[in-house]
Amino acid sequence: MNASKLIEQFEKFSPKDIAVDHDPIGLQIGDINQDIHKVLVTLDVRPEVVDEAIENNCDMIFSHHPAMFRPVKNMDLSVPQNAMYAKLIKNNILVYSAHTNLDNAEGGMNDWLSEAMDLRNVEGLVSQGIYNDNEYFMGRIGDLKEETTVYEFAQKCKEFFNVDGLRLISHQDNHKVKRVAVLGGDGGKFYSIAQQKGADVYVTGDVYYHVGHDMIADNMSVVDPGHHIESICKPYLCEMLKEWSKEFGWPIDVIKSNINTDPYQFI
Repeated sequence: MNASKLIEQFEKFSPKDIAVDHDPIGLQIGDINQDIHKVLVTLDVRPEVVDEAIENNCDMIFSHHPAMFRPVKNMDLSVPQNAMYAKLIKNNILVYSAHTNLDNAEGGMNDWLSEAMDLRNVEGLVSQGIYNDNEYFMGRIGDLKEETTVYEFAQKCKEFFNVDGLRLISHQDNHKVKRVAVLGGDGGKFYSIAQQKGADVYVTGDVYYHVGHDMIADNMSVVDPGHHIESICKPYLCEMLKEWSKEFGWPIDVIKSNINTDPYQFI
């Protein structure tokens, strides 16, 4: 099957135009018109993921995080990142990435994170503008089924997102929590919007030290379970691609990566 068919269908669900400006989404490596037979879905494109794709005879990798965040200045193959690109090309593996367009898509990343927490009455958090008469948002805000405390909610987040540890930013961890905002990835700079929209607690990753001080000064409780919680996309994307494959009669297999690409460990 021609890879362009899959990409065209995906971009109907998650248009490139709703991505943040200058986000390097879309085709990363390969020819959009090449034939594909087996797709590996992953959060990150790392050397071990490329090896996994080769071992499983995959000819396409579909990732959330772009494989090429920064421009390549040369192809010195002693650099591991460059060697990975060369291996992808050598093995004729197409790489396609959907990043902030998937974050902003209706039924995309932040809806999946909301679903993991079983939020109710979910609405958009940070407006990203209008596209085709629809307003798109990064992040979501909604209500828990039952009220709890900041500390108890943080403990539950370890279960929601299957993490061994997280960072809690709060000087009021016994305060009640009902309304929760979430933004996958690095969303610390948006905490004031979550607060303005009535969130009792904000869930996001990669909170910087000084931003954490600002959050405490503003009486905002924040749970930082890390960036890797976005790996929740793997089963959802797999199921989506499999459903389309069945609906449109695509002769492809779809598998999710079993590699844990989280660079951090809690010890």
